[in-house]
Amino acid sequence: MVCDMETGVCGVVGEDEMEVVDFNKPQNTIDLYYVTDPICSHCWALEPVLRRFTEQYGAHFKVHTVLGGLLEKWGGGPVDPANGINGPADVAGHWREVGEQTRMPIDGTLWYDNPVHSSYPPSRVFKVIQKQDEALATIFLRRAREAVFAFNQNIAEKSVLVGIMNKLGLDGEEIFNEAESTSGQKLLDEDFALAARLGARGFPTIIMVNEENKGVKIVGGRPFEYYVAGLKQVLEVEETQPKQQPSLSNLLEKEELLFSKEVEVMYDVEKGDIDKFVQKELSSSDYQEKEILGETYFVTNESYKGK
Repeated sequence: MVCDMETGVCGVVGEDEMEVVDFNKPQNTIDLYYVTDPICSHCWALEPVLRRFTEQYGAHFKVHTVLGGLLEKWGGGPVDPANGINGPADVAGHWREVGEQTRMPIDGTLWYDNPVHSSYPPSRVFKVIQKQDEALATIFLRRAREAVFAFNQNIAEKSVLVGIMNKLGLDGEEIFNEAESTSGQKLLDEDFALAARLGARGFPTIIMVNEENKGVKIVGGRPFEYYVAGLKQVLEVEETQPKQQPSLSNLLEKEELLFSKEVEVMYDVEKGDIDKFVQKELSSSDYQEKEILGETYFVTNESYKGK
């Protein structure tokens, strides 16, 4: 309530007399193509970094999720002999190693007794949902990955996919039937063709392209700084101001489930400090802390009951 007689300011004193302010938000001048697959373990491991990159720099680009078809089916011979994948059981050890190294929980024991026979069924479902609602399709893909990696559910099975969709308020039965029709496969084939044109031969692949059709391609799961550097290169700038990270309460309300690693990456918190940080940021009545495969995760009280 105090006004400064010299500056003529009522309120906080110390502002410059005149400054240039740009209220224009950055435009989506960059197309970001994310080539992935529902059962790609390194894509699952990339989620913490990709979420932070999108939250802080997403105003500069439009995301296009492209599915590449990691596993059509298991045949009589090896699927990926170069990496020692000759049958479903070989995937279990690979998944377990990725989970332990990256700390994004992966069970993987379903490969022994109830293996995913193909990544095409969840991919086709994603494409059908994406045709109607891009944001909802992204949520579906996240839920499918939580189901298969952390909670060891076979997302090639109709009952699992329908259950995920129904929890999102969708008509799971109707969407699944459309996904399994020729139109569902046609949508997926269009993604395969796009991935080929982009030159993506492995997952995950991030390709950022500017208006001049120049860009960068980043293959594999990389640290956060790689993607920021790639964006600057495509924007042809030395610096770009990141958006402030959302509060943990807002982020958890939006995502409904976050693993400890995701919180650590988003807010630059050490693993040993995570409990203290979460208790400071969240009300105890708003969330539950749980554990799976030796890793902590957080859920809102209104979601994921029983998990």
